[in-house]
Amino acid sequence: MPMATAVLLRLAPLPPHPSPLAPSSPKPALLLPLGRHRGRAAGAIRAAGDGLADQTTVYTGVYGPWSVDDADVREVLLYRAGLVTAAASFLVASSGAFLPAGNPAGDAVRQGADLLYAAGATGLGLSLVLIHIYVTPIKRFLQALWAVGVLGSVGTYALAAAPLDEGLVRYVLEHPGAMWFVGPTFAALTGLVFKEGLCYGKLEAGILTFVIPILLLGHLSGLMDDGVKLGLLGVWMALFTVFAARKFQQPIKDDIGDKSVFMFNALPEEEKKALLQKLEAPTEQKFE
Repeated sequence: MPMATAVLLRLAPLPPHPSPLAPSSPKPALLLPLGRHRGRAAGAIRAAGDGLADQTTVYTGVYGPWSVDDADVREVLLYRAGLVTAAASFLVASSGAFLPAGNPAGDAVRQGADLLYAAGATGLGLSLVLIHIYVTPIKRFLQALWAVGVLGSVGTYALAAAPLDEGLVRYVLEHPGAMWFVGPTFAALTGLVFKEGLCYGKLEAGILTFVIPILLLGHLSGLMDDGVKLGLLGVWMALFTVFAARKFQQPIKDDIGDKSVFMFNALPEEEKKALLQKLEAPTEQKFE
C-alpha cells in the first residue's frame, strides 16, 4: 500500500478537489465502470510486461494515469463471456415457446429448459461477480438479488416442482406465483442491463430495462394475454442477443473504467487524506 501511495503522490497535476466518484469521461458517475477488485487495486498503476493488453497506451484518470494490463483483459473477457452464456441460454430456452409440440427441436429444448436456466443463471452470476461499478453497495445488492433468486429457484424446484414430477421452468409457467421466488434473479439481470444502458447509452439495454419487468409482472399478475407475452418474449430474445454481441465491439478499457479511482478508494483513510492534500496543493509544489 505505501508503494501505491508513492505512485499516486507523483502523478501529474489534476484538477483540485477531485471526487472519488468523478468520471474520467462524461458518463454518469454512480454507475461508471470500475477497474479492479480491491485486492489488486493497491498495486502500481502502470502495468508491467507484455501479453494480452496494449500496455503502452496510458489513460488519464481522476487520480492519475493508468493503463490496461493482462489481468484487466482477462477479467473483462470473463465478464462478457458470462453475459454471452446468459444470453445464449435464454435464447435457446425461450425458443421452445415458439416451436410447436411434436417438433423434435422444440421438445428437446423444453426437456432441457432447467439445464439451460441453470447455465444462464451461472453466467449471470459470473458477470455480477466481475461487473465494474464504483459504488460497492450497488454491486452487492445486485449480487444479493441473484443469490436470493437462485436459492428461490432451488427451493421452488425441490419443494414444489419435483413432488409434481415437473421441471422448474414448466412449474413457473403454470404457477405464476412462483415468480416471487425466481424473480430476483431476473431483477439482478434488469439491474445489470440498466447499468450498461446508463453507462454506455446502449438503446437495447435501455429497452430491456422495461421489457423484462413488464413481461414478468404481467405473468405474475395474470393480467397479460399469452399473445402479448410471446411478443414481449420475442423482443427480449432479440434485444438480449444484440446486447451480448455488442459487448465485444467495445474497447476493453470501457469495461475497466478509471482504475485510479478504485486505487484511491482502496487506500487507508490517512493515505487518502495525504493524497488529497497533495492534489489540492499548488501545481509547483507537487514536484518539490
